[in-house]
Amino acid sequence: MLTIKDLTVKFPSRFGDFSAIEGVDMTIKPGEIHGLVGESGAGKSTVGAAVIGLLQAPGYVANGILTLGDTDLRDLTAAQAHEVRGDRISMIFQDPQTSLNPLMTIEDQLVETIQAHSDASKTAARRRAVDLLEDIGIQNASQRIKAYPHQFSGGMRQRVVIALAICTDPELIIADEPTTALDVAVQSQVLDLIKQLARERQIAFMLITHDIGVIAQVANRVTVMRKGRVVETGDTAQVLGAPKHPYTRALMDAVPPLDQKIDRFRVPAADDTAVMQGDTAERWLLEGQQYGLTGLALENLTVTFTGQRTSLFRKPSHYVALEDVTLTIRPGSIMGLVGESGSGKSTLAKAITGLVTPTYGTMILGDTVLPFGSSRSRHHSSRQLVQMVFQDPYSSLNPRHRIGDILTEPLRFYGFVKDPAERTSLAASMLSLVGMQPDAIIKYPHQFSGGQRQRIAVARALLARPRFLICDEPTSALDVSIQAEILNLLKELQARFGLTILFISHNLAVVRQMADDTAVLRNGKIQEVNTTEVVYQSPQAKYTKSLLAQTPVMPKSWRH
Repeated sequence: MLTIKDLTVKFPSRFGDFSAIEGVDMTIKPGEIHGLVGESGAGKSTVGAAVIGLLQAPGYVANGILTLGDTDLRDLTAAQAHEVRGDRISMIFQDPQTSLNPLMTIEDQLVETIQAHSDASKTAARRRAVDLLEDIGIQNASQRIKAYPHQFSGGMRQRVVIALAICTDPELIIADEPTTALDVAVQSQVLDLIKQLARERQIAFMLITHDIGVIAQVANRVTVMRKGRVVETGDTAQVLGAPKHPYTRALMDAVPPLDQKIDRFRVPAADDTAVMQGDTAERWLLEGQQYGLTGLALENLTVTFTGQRTSLFRKPSHYVALEDVTLTIRPGSIMGLVGESGSGKSTLAKAITGLVTPTYGTMILGDTVLPFGSSRSRHHSSRQLVQMVFQDPYSSLNPRHRIGDILTEPLRFYGFVKDPAERTSLAASMLSLVGMQPDAIIKYPHQFSGGQRQRIAVARALLARPRFLICDEPTSALDVSIQAEILNLLKELQARFGLTILFISHNLAVVRQMADDTAVLRNGKIQEVNTTEVVYQSPQAKYTKSLLAQTPVMPKSWRH
């Protein structure tokens, strides 16, 4: 189906041409799911972009063979390449929210795509669109097709994106991190759909991902890339079960197990940069005497969202996002919070931080009652006591500010340090504490990798001297080796300073390694709460058992 030989992609710059990928070989057969793995910057997405003809300018294919069946993809004119793109090759992007036009209904988007690549009438195109939605598991498709993207859940939006990808009957689909933003239940459904399409329609898939568990579950073959080159390729069981290259073994080691608890995440020695220093920052944090004896108690916390009034004579609709949530997070512990998309995890975090106003209930941090939402002013002490590390390290830092300005802002705002020079010195020391070079203080966020930015985000949160830290999916956007580094960092900081942490994640294997206790949330209600080992070894709720069963894992025989 697809043949890639000696592919080299270069990006010109004033310092010369940079080779993003070099000498890449790969073949994909009809009906085959071919996994493409490697850490950030390995060149995975560049391979996919070169195949479909969407290389970002000024990048270009400098050398190599790219053929789809008997078609030489490098020999196509712009018009011919446009025909191939969509007709024979489709793409599924990572974020379904940004892949769909928010101003168009699902029907309009599907019908437009079908008509653009066929002679079908609008009626025939709509009929095919409804059939496609039914095929991919969307119930009441004839009614739901009239909805807009924001009216679908994340998993349903990704199903619509898949429908758009297959509506032209392509030979090859490039799926670039199609399940990264999805919880385990929805991820399992999407992966089952991909396997079904490969099996029944003989569609070939290039599955680009950093999730080794996903590759182990669905891929027939796998190619491992590092720094633009292929280091290993072959059958999935052969490559992952008996890896020959040290880098492949390192990637496998970095995958956290689901069935046992480990003390520390394993990372490649060459990439483990988290050298804990920063003596000045450590003394400053301990002098604040803010750590070690502060827990959080939530009692009957309920959050209700009110919809818009649709008629003068009808009451506005109400949606209960959290219902009577009662939860105690022990001082100096890590509480894991798991559940599918829409379960209320992020709403709970926003209620604690004051970004969402609860309908009723109480929140007590140590001996401080946390005011609700808008009644909590910017200068209220709880704003400083509760800090948050967000999911996306790329958007959580202001791109127009230097790192020094970002880190010294909480010191200035809360009045911790008056002298500007002392603030800068303390910020540099905090960078050392989180495993960064102090000279990073003069740079901008875009000059760092995703893992480095997340370290900076952790440093910023600590500079507010919080009592309580919320980590909302802090590693879901990172590859496995960088994820291991950040999680090790959080564990070390928590142990050193006695931080109390609410750790939100849809990765159940990560939560098992990080959390002392675990709470399971579904439809705004707590399903069960217990110590992490009890929840994982002897789950009581049927929903918890279902989540554990749907989590992709590697066979024990593949672990090293």
